[in-house]
Amino acid sequence: GLFPIGPISGRTLYQFIIEHLMARAKQFDTIIPLYIMTSPPTHDESQAFLEQHDYFGMDRENVQLFCQGVMPAVDDDGKLMLSSKGSLFVSPDGHGGTLAALSKSGILNDMQRRGIQHVFYGQIDNPLIQVCDPALMGYHIIRKSQMTSQVVRKNEPLQKVGNVVAVDNVVQIIEYSDLPEEHARKTNRDGSLKLWAGSIAVHVFDVDFLVKANASADSLPFHRARKKVPFIDGEGNQVNPESPNATKFEKFIFDLLPMAKNAIVCEVDPAEGFCAVKNAPPAPSETPDHVKAAISDLHTAWLKDAGVEVADGVKVEINPMFAVDADVTKSKAEDIGSITKDTYLV
Repeated sequence: GLFPIGPISGRTLYQFIIEHLMARAKQFDTIIPLYIMTSPPTHDESQAFLEQHDYFGMDRENVQLFCQGVMPAVDDDGKLMLSSKGSLFVSPDGHGGTLAALSKSGILNDMQRRGIQHVFYGQIDNPLIQVCDPALMGYHIIRKSQMTSQVVRKNEPLQKVGNVVAVDNVVQIIEYSDLPEEHARKTNRDGSLKLWAGSIAVHVFDVDFLVKANASADSLPFHRARKKVPFIDGEGNQVNPESPNATKFEKFIFDLLPMAKNAIVCEVDPAEGFCAVKNAPPAPSETPDHVKAAISDLHTAWLKDAGVEVADGVKVEINPMFAVDADVTKSKAEDIGSITKDTYLV
C-alpha cells in the first residue's frame, strides 16, 4: 500500500485506491466506506501512513483498518517452526482470512448497521482495479448474484492466477499451484486454452451471503503452499534455507464461489483492469516500470478515445478526481487541449 506507483505523480497504491473510491462516491453523490485488511507485520505502519496523509481526503469515520489472522508453518516432519527462541513462525492466513477477520473485527456488523448490501473486493497491488465499477456492480445486482468475479484471459498456460472452472455446473476456482501442468496446458481444437479464465481477485459480494458463509466454520478450506521459511533449529541457530523447506496454510476467498447463488464470472481486458505489482526487476513483467507504463497507456487511450491529441512517447496520468473512467474523460475533453509533454491531470 505504501509503494509509489504513479508514473508521474508518484502516488502510492493506497492513494490510487482511495482516490478512485472517492471519485466513484462523488460521481453518484453517496458515501462508500472503505475497509482495509492488513496483516500483523503491516498493520501499524499502514495505520500511521494513512493518518500521516489524512486518509488522502476520505472522512476518517468511513475508513476502518482490520487485521487478518495468522497460521503457523510446519516442517517436513509436521513440526512447528520457530522464528526466534520462544516464538513460533507464523504468516498471514491468506485473502480467505478476510471472512473471519470481517466478523472478528465487527466490520460485518458495521456493514449491516450502515445498511450496506453489496461489497466490492479487490487487492491493493493492482492500481488498474476498476473500483466499484458501475457496470460490474449493476450486473451483479440485476442478476441477483451473491458473488460476482472478474477474470482476465490468461496470457500463457502457467500464468500465476486462479483458474476458473465449472464442475457439474458449479463455478469454482483452482489455484495455479494446485493445478497439474498437464491440465493447465490443455487446449481446444482451435489451439486456445481450455482453462482460459484467470482470477484477478476482484469480486462483488452480497453482505447477507458473507454473513451466512461466516456462520459455517468450514466455509473455506485451507490450502497448502511449499515455501522457504527461515527458522531457529534445535541448537538455537538461525537457518536460511535455499529451497522450500516448509508448508504454509492459507485460505482463499474465491472458495466461496461454489456456495454462491447465481455466481457470475465477468471478463475484463487486462489493459483496462489488471496490472499488478508483483515482481522486482529484471523480471519480464509485473515490475513497477511495467505497471507504470500500463497506467500511462490506459490513460492515454482514454484521452485519444475522447479526441485529445497525445504526442508519441509522452507519459500521461489522470487522477480519478479529474476523470474516473473513459466516459468521464470524454466529458472533459474540450478543456484539455493537446498533450505534448508528460502530463498529470488532477
